[in-house]
Amino acid sequence: MNQKLLLSVVDQSPVRDGGTAGDALWDSIHMAEEAEKLGYARYWLTEHHSSTNLAGTSPEILIGQVAARTSTIRVGSGGVMLSHYSALKVAETFRVLTALYPDRIDLGIGRAPGSDPITAAALAYPGRPNEVHHYPQQVADLLGHLNGRLDPDHVFAGIRAGPGVPNAPDVWMLGSRYESAFMAAQLGLPFAYAHFFGLGVEEGPAIAEQYRKNFVPSEYLSEPKINVGVQVLCAETEEDALRIAASRNLGRLYSRTGRGKGIPTVEEALAYSFRADELEFVQQYQRLCVDGDPQQVKEGLEKIAEMYQTPDLSIVTSCYAYADRLHSYQLVAEVCEIGRD
Repeated sequence: MNQKLLLSVVDQSPVRDGGTAGDALWDSIHMAEEAEKLGYARYWLTEHHSSTNLAGTSPEILIGQVAARTSTIRVGSGGVMLSHYSALKVAETFRVLTALYPDRIDLGIGRAPGSDPITAAALAYPGRPNEVHHYPQQVADLLGHLNGRLDPDHVFAGIRAGPGVPNAPDVWMLGSRYESAFMAAQLGLPFAYAHFFGLGVEEGPAIAEQYRKNFVPSEYLSEPKINVGVQVLCAETEEDALRIAASRNLGRLYSRTGRGKGIPTVEEALAYSFRADELEFVQQYQRLCVDGDPQQVKEGLEKIAEMYQTPDLSIVTSCYAYADRLHSYQLVAEVCEIGRD
């Protein structure tokens, strides 16, 4: 693509081994302040539950903290796992945020649990977790509550989501499957594809194309709009980038195998003796990441933009040290010349 890249940040609030969740949350707040200075377009906070590696359980709280400490960057959820909550409650929460920070709030919604089945059950208790087939109705209800346009025949038509009448946030549909892309297309919503999930990414470009093909113009968008989330680690040299990324890779392995204890140090990661199956898992994961020196990362991001036919990318950067994460974002911003006319 010949278009200049539009880069944003998705922050999972990674917890360092030996650090605290509070450290991780403050890292997210400070990183957002730096991301605004660097010219990133959006800063999205994720939702995960019962995780030892990730501290972001309540993106709506972090959004308020980040928005209060920044002034121009858009701030949002990447995303709210709607299946855990009532559409009305989510609508009111984000209407409050939009009232406080007009024209700056994004509401990214997803149907993945962001947790394991037992944790999902605990989030719904004493009720029962919502089944997948309820999700389309939840989305429709959320949009109706946000914009004050529930169907007159809806059982909750008489309810007015507060507070007052602020502008609604920009709503994004998040996902990594055809179903989410098709729903976003039919509702005329922007779609954010989670390439960094590493689930079936070989179908990612086809999912994006199906979104475009099925897109129906709406009051929200006149034409398709796609964002792609990518795992990135940039350093001065490729050697440094791969060394730093080792902490991310081992942290991913620990998380997948129930040994999560926070992102390990680079030293622990480099000293770890991988079994053959573990090494295969890490190598497969690495192939989905864009790691390297600034020019390599720029070329990697441009390749992904070409694959998905969109210049709109979000960067996820996880590693042990905050300084290494920040430096990665700085190098990417510089080499991609974001925030410059």
